[in-house]
Amino acid sequence: MSIFLFFVGSWLMAVGRYTWAYFSVPGNVVKRWNAFSVLFLSCFSLILVTFAQNFSILMKKQLNLKVENLKKITEQHILLSLVAPNGDMPEIKAGQFVEVKVDNAPTVFLRRPISVHFVDYAKQRLDLLVALVGDGTRKMATLSVGDEVSVLLPLGNGFPMPTKAGAKCLLVGGGVGIAPLLYLGDRLKAAGHQVSFLLGARNAGGVMLEDEFKKFGSLYLTTEDGSVGEKGFVTNHSILEKEQFDEIFVCGPTPMMKAVAKYAYAKNIECYVSLENKMACGLGACLCCVTEDNKGHNRCVCSEGPVFNINELPWQN
Repeated sequence: MSIFLFFVGSWLMAVGRYTWAYFSVPGNVVKRWNAFSVLFLSCFSLILVTFAQNFSILMKKQLNLKVENLKKITEQHILLSLVAPNGDMPEIKAGQFVEVKVDNAPTVFLRRPISVHFVDYAKQRLDLLVALVGDGTRKMATLSVGDEVSVLLPLGNGFPMPTKAGAKCLLVGGGVGIAPLLYLGDRLKAAGHQVSFLLGARNAGGVMLEDEFKKFGSLYLTTEDGSVGEKGFVTNHSILEKEQFDEIFVCGPTPMMKAVAKYAYAKNIECYVSLENKMACGLGACLCCVTEDNKGHNRCVCSEGPVFNINELPWQN
């Protein structure tokens, strides 16, 4: 209903703009046509977003999951655990994301895209590591055990599995970008690959879920102030010079991902990054999350990503 009201309100604003332009330039056909074009394109874009958000069940799976647990990890992060009561959790690949509907939030019109942190099929549980950065995510932090949450999943393309048997894999994350790496580590380990995590934070207060990551591989840490692990950025960690890796998987702030990509280029290592562009529909309809590839083409991060091989991106210069 909130999406519908948003659409109606925006449509009325577009109609008002067109009406004003039409009557303010009564003798100018070109300006009338331009005003009509603005109206048409605005309405068409809004229809696409509204359709994608409300009728995406035709293309993806929409589940009503129940809150099993909500744990405060830091002052700005929560771990939200959701379960599928009917045992119908779909197959989810590491690196994919979900769109969460936020109810009872007047300022939140669209679902919120959240990375899949972990999936436990035996318990039919989906874990989401959520950064509290806006009205939508802060409202999610007020959920209680037993609350029902509408979730659209799975979305996007996940990380590919290495083709080499027993590949040495380095998973690099910064900030909330560590979210998709835990499930990726689980999947890689289950497939017989060697897993190492290299996680960065500003200080000790930003280091999260160490024990969980240690379950699936070796853990290396950096903090900018040196309070935990080695001092500096992830690209300053000594492990990068001591070990040779077959593949690297990265998620975090763009400058960090570009720095790791530069290292991977220099070492000729296969590298995949998960982009964190702002998203709306999550299905490639609204085009608000596009990024330019190395051929100058726009790619929808939500539908064609969020995972890309660094060779697809213009990051080599």
